[in-house]
Amino acid sequence: MAEWVYFIHAPREHFAETMTDDEREVWGRHVELLTRRLEEGSLILAGPSYGKINTGICVFEADDEDAARAYMEEDPTISSGIARGELRPFRAAFLRGR
Repeated sequence: MAEWVYFIHAPREHFAETMTDDEREVWGRHVELLTRRLEEGSLILAGPSYGKINTGICVFEADDEDAARAYMEEDPTISSGIARGELRPFRAAFLRGR
């Protein structure tokens, strides 16, 4: 399995503080998906950056680029069109406890 990262680019500055009810619902489904992926073992780590620019990251395992792209595009934040996803190959080279 290869490691991948996708970035979730929010649609505006201070997004976390200014989400609409509809956007909060989508982010709730995003949390449910990531929780399931963590339990299933494909998700390595995920979380947001704070401050003016809110960018999320999701580090995960997938067999190839097609599978990684499908994994990213299943995320409700991206499939809804609210946020923009950016996929890249990744390697966790320095990891505490590894």
